[in-house]
Amino acid sequence: MSSAPNPQSDADQLEAAADQAIAACGGDAREAVKALIGANHFLETELEKLKAAASMGYARGKLVEEAKTLPRDRKDWYD
Repeated sequence: MSSAPNPQSDADQLEAAADQAIAACGGDAREAVKALIGANHFLETELEKLKAAASMGYARGKLVEEAKTLPRDRKDWYD
């Protein structure tokens, strides 16, 4: 028998997170929703920036060019 405690269900975790968000906004649920929407927008913007940066690297062929310089037979790497 495992001595690890049972993790909370997803629903319980969601309820706890919602309570924390509301408490952080002084008990005002509307302010909590606005804050979460703002945080979500920020994260989406950051994700788009990261996607764009990764795409530029592939488009310039940097990773492809580095792969061409690797030897086909890598046995010499272990000498």
